[in-house]
Amino acid sequence: MKRELEQLARHRLGRAKEAFAEGEHLLAKDAFMGAVNRFYYAAFYAARALLAVRELDSSRHSGVISLFQKHFVKSGLVTTDKAKALPRSFEKRQKSDYGDFSTVTREEARAVRVDVSSFIEECEQVLERLITEED
Repeated sequence: MKRELEQLARHRLGRAKEAFAEGEHLLAKDAFMGAVNRFYYAAFYAARALLAVRELDSSRHSGVISLFQKHFVKSGLVTTDKAKALPRSFEKRQKSDYGDFSTVTREEARAVRVDVSSFIEECEQVLERLITEED
C-alpha cells in the first residue's frame, strides 16, 4: 500500500474518533440532535478511511455509503451487521438535521452511539488487516 494512502486512512480514522468524542460530549449535555450528527460523521469518516485504502471516494454522502457497501460489505471485509450503522446513522442525521419538528430522544442517540462505536472499531480492525496484508 502506498504510504500516502495509509496516512490518509489513518487521518480519516482519527477524524472519526474525534467526531465520536464530540458526539459523546453532546450526549452528556443532553444535546441529542447534535450528538446524532457527530456520531454519523464519525461513521462517515471511518468509512472514508477504508475507502482511501482502495483509492475510492465520493463527493456525496450517499456515494460514500454505496462505495462502502460495494467494496467492503459485499466483499465480506466488514460484517453486514456492523455496516448497517452507516446508512442508519445517515438516515437518523438527515431526519434530525432537516426534518421540521424532528426530535431525537436520549435512547435513540444512545442507540446510534452504540452502533457507530462498533462500526468504527470494525473499520479500525479492517484497516489494520489491510495494512498488514499489503506490507
